[in-house]
Amino acid sequence: MKDYLLFILLLCTHLLSQGTLEVGMKAAGWELKDADGKLFTMESWSGKILQINYVDPDESEMNEHFNDAVKYAIDVDSLIARDSFKGIGIADCASSWKPDFAIRLIGGAKAKKYDTTVLFDYDGDLRKAWGLKEDSYNVIILDEDRIVRAIIQGQIPEEQVADLVQLIINLQNK
Repeated sequence: MKDYLLFILLLCTHLLSQGTLEVGMKAAGWELKDADGKLFTMESWSGKILQINYVDPDESEMNEHFNDAVKYAIDVDSLIARDSFKGIGIADCASSWKPDFAIRLIGGAKAKKYDTTVLFDYDGDLRKAWGLKEDSYNVIILDEDRIVRAIIQGQIPEEQVADLVQLIINLQNK
């Protein structure tokens, strides 16, 4: 009986941990809309490396230095090709006190600045499903097969920026 209970406990722990995204795992899919109501999934960018910024709108400036470095590697150094890479933002509306219309305005400004797509998770469902940090800024880098290659929760230290940009460069050359 004791062994049976231990087995059940271990099984439940394993099943619950499957929802938390980890490096090396295949990321579970999602469907989210942009400000115009257009539906997107990860497969909207099939075959591309994805940098997903899952962000509490109250923390939208936290990793601006990293996004600027990626933009520089694309637009100036031409080390990251737009045909093999897509950076997107997902606003975690549930973790902000800001009203949805204000969050959409912030998202629109970011989309324009970084020439990207910003989606909206109004209920925080993806954060919960992937086990991401609430009230924070999460960066997830996925390869073209949707395998997680990096997860950063919170502010990216300046000394990690170059390594993360290099990771994206290396993923497109594999």
